Amino acid sequence: MFLLFSISANAQNESAKISIKNNLDFTRKEVVSVSGKQLSNLLKGKKEKELRIKKAGTSEFVVLQWIDYNQDGIADELLFQAEVLAKSKANFEVFFDANIPLVESKITTYSRFVPERTDDYAWENDKVAFRTYGPDAQKRVEEKRPEGTLTSGIDLWLKRTDKPIINKWYAENAKKSGYYHIDHGEGYDPYQVGPSRGTGGTGIWEDDKLLVSKNFVNYKTIAVGPLRTVFELVYAPWSPYEVKETKRISLDLGSNFSKFEISIDSQKPIPNYATGISLHDNKGEVKINKKEGWFRHAEKIDGVLLGEGIVLNPKLVNDAFSNVSKEKDRSDLLVVTQPKENKLTYYAGFAWQKSGQISNESDWDALLQKKAKMLANPLRVTIKGNK
Repeated sequence: MFLLFSISANAQNESAKISIKNNLDFTRKEVVSVSGKQLSNLLKGKKEKELRIKKAGTSEFVVLQWIDYNQDGIADELLFQAEVLAKSKANFEVFFDANIPLVESKITTYSRFVPERTDDYAWENDKVAFRTYGPDAQKRVEEKRPEGTLTSGIDLWLKRTDKPIINKWYAENAKKSGYYHIDHGEGYDPYQVGPSRGTGGTGIWEDDKLLVSKNFVNYKTIAVGPLRTVFELVYAPWSPYEVKETKRISLDLGSNFSKFEISIDSQKPIPNYATGISLHDNKGEVKINKKEGWFRHAEKIDGVLLGEGIVLNPKLVNDAFSNVSKEKDRSDLLVVTQPKENKLTYYAGFAWQKSGQISNESDWDALLQKKAKMLANPLRVTIKGNK
């Protein structure tokens, strides 16, 4: 009753209208961002904590998330999730009223540093989970101590629940080592990374060899929330080029793909910059689509299909190929790129058959094709203030 009263009482206090346009021929449900000038105009003279958004013509308010990227106490971006039908628009109304309760989400994104398992960094949403490894894990390998991992590859945790699993799996693993390598009904971690790129790790391709960094040396968690988690990983200088690499990684609710925004600083110009997917024992199937900018591997782990993929702007791709090695965990599907101004953005992710998200390789290809089209045709956000 209170919520309906608030909506009715404040109907005349609507501050702005937001229109989201989808130019593609399929329905899209995505996290929408309002930032920069659009955000400053929206907030002009008003308090961000009082802002509410609802679907136009309904009483349904949506989940919101604010992100402060530079941690200066001022929000840089406002997020909400929009579902827009094919070739259509979805309209939203903006109010400023602290009496309207904020909508809470039952599903979320999450990431954190994990000191209780040496020093992993792990992240997840309602569909997928990932992790990678820090300096203590590297040191353990170099000193021949247990619990070590030496790789800058990206590990996959295969989940089949939309609920968070990171904290639970690590806690249970602390009680009984190996817990998360067994499926207890929510999924498990059967994915072997080793020195490979996992799904989305990076390197430089030179003289028929892949030069790679070691583990990350520093991290910074920027945002954890219902719609997006964001963090940064910093790597010590690597390769003869003394590459200093920072990876800003984000994961949106509902997406199978982590977004990697790479910043590179090197002593001398690098010949290229590559990202890749582990081919494990070279028994899976590879597809390379340079024209559309998607690259995938499909394999069976414990008899169940796993599809891994990378999507990026095809104009940045120099080459893509399977680099098959006789050495264990050194075979990768590599996508070799030419970064612009020492920056590169790509998306890397997966779908697991047991999660119900895909049934076969064709389903995974369709997801990759849609992601490529979405990147090439972003949702158009228009904001109009009331007169």
